Amino acid sequence: MFVNTQMWLFVLILHVSDSEQAVFAKDSKKFNILYLLADDLRPTLGCYSDPVVKSPNIDQLASVSTVFHNAYAQQAVCGPSRVSFLTSRRPDTTKLYDFNSYWRVHAGNYTTLPQYFKSNGYTTLSVGKVFHPGIASNHSDDYPYSWSVPPYHPPSFKYEKRKVCKDKDGTLHSNLLCPVDVSEMPLGTLPDMENTAEAVRLLDSMKDSQNPFFLAVGFYKPHIPFRIPREYLKLYPIENMTLAPDPDVPKKLPDVAYNPWTDIRKREDVQALNLSFPYGPIPKDFQLQIRQHYFASVSYVDAQVGIILQALDDFGLAKNTIVVFSSDHGWSLGEHGEWAKYSNFDVATRVPLIVYKPGVTSPLSRPGEKTFPFVDVFQGTREQFGKGQGVESVVELVDVFPTLSNLAGLRPLRRCPASSFKMELCTEGFSVDDLIRIPERHHNREAYSFSQFPRPSDSIQENSDLPDLADIRVMGYSIRSTDYRYTLWVGFDPLHCQPNMTDIHAGEMYLLAEDPGQDNNVFDEFDHATVLHKLGILPSWTESLKHHIMFLSSGLKSKGIM
Repeated sequence: MFVNTQMWLFVLILHVSDSEQAVFAKDSKKFNILYLLADDLRPTLGCYSDPVVKSPNIDQLASVSTVFHNAYAQQAVCGPSRVSFLTSRRPDTTKLYDFNSYWRVHAGNYTTLPQYFKSNGYTTLSVGKVFHPGIASNHSDDYPYSWSVPPYHPPSFKYEKRKVCKDKDGTLHSNLLCPVDVSEMPLGTLPDMENTAEAVRLLDSMKDSQNPFFLAVGFYKPHIPFRIPREYLKLYPIENMTLAPDPDVPKKLPDVAYNPWTDIRKREDVQALNLSFPYGPIPKDFQLQIRQHYFASVSYVDAQVGIILQALDDFGLAKNTIVVFSSDHGWSLGEHGEWAKYSNFDVATRVPLIVYKPGVTSPLSRPGEKTFPFVDVFQGTREQFGKGQGVESVVELVDVFPTLSNLAGLRPLRRCPASSFKMELCTEGFSVDDLIRIPERHHNREAYSFSQFPRPSDSIQENSDLPDLADIRVMGYSIRSTDYRYTLWVGFDPLHCQPNMTDIHAGEMYLLAEDPGQDNNVFDEFDHATVLHKLGILPSWTESLKHHIMFLSSGLKSKGIM
């Protein structure tokens, strides 16, 4: 039986390889890359079985793709997460936990994902928010290292945080909730509409190029403020909205683990609510409006994705372009009494990750047949698409770089050693291209993701959500497996960016089979002493937590809990 299985796998691998080669039987060009990146998007999508959100174009992409159902970011804030997955290094290696340093100067001259493709003959192009702007990308989006030409930024973005939100009395404000009539906006457009138009223009310009392209398109939504076309709210009548299933702060949640959502408190409409710090709570009617606007923002992004994918089809590029759709991290929508990101919970760290490779994740389209026809969400009928090829094993955003390199046929990246500050090119993730080439047969319950989040103190402060590096005193290191979310909050030295894994300030442990929402912290119900004294001598915090979680797993199994 084992021999037959081996032979079956060998034949399947040959078949997949032949399918990939057939794509280029008449075209020797390498696969192009189209990397579509949303901002603050959790997997509230139809293809992730969300019952509310309307996302037909992303669902259509998912139907011909591999869909990773358990993908996680390494830190739930924009700048650190983006630098992490674009270099395939964790925040402790990039030394970026805020927005205030450039990794090439502060940590190491690490090669980025687009830079690697550029060095392999690709024309690399950036539209919108790919790297985080400002110091974190050297005020240049890492140009010219990562990009062949200067990155494009939409002119209308400069109005994003200005007083352009019209109240009922006609006065203008800087609000969290900001549905607009696009024709009334400065320049008569919105940033993601401009991003989409530029992406289509670039695809048109590259369709006859002899060089393959790597095009990254970073959408600004559903990041706040929710400045979106007003009509998308009609998709989500307020009377149909519901609160988060667990809107209360968990009783056993350590103070250090809570994020007080200070960014949304700065908006004028939220300030008018006169909320107490740090817990609020936000009035229920306003909670419903936040959720409504977030969902509407997702549908708005979906439409932009649909326009770009249709252009990919129309220009004859869908047959030789790998498409990736993902996000930098998630966003809490009232779960645990929290809003925004800034935590280690699944709602803040879990992201969509969808990968399409023509001839591999689905058969090639027949001549004249479209792969990505645009789906108008306002037509009223909910399109029914297949679920694609699902992967349940846990993966990380640091896996994207090595995975795309392998899928494109570039030289595989080496794994980074324990200390890799002087290594320009290596990965702290793993390539998961095998899960894309061959359907997942067994859910790997031993796969892990690692996330972290800094805090200035054990108590909740105004800067708890986003402390500057010099103010960080505690780091929450979190490991996510199929069965657990386990987090240790430990002392942290900001001068050397070094944790003390034996200086335990607090802990969290959630048994996901019985507590999928991560509301019942059972950390204090287990004896951790046997393993905690070993954590300080292990080579890295990821190894420390993995060692601890394996110890706890064996204890639970021996008691029949698992």
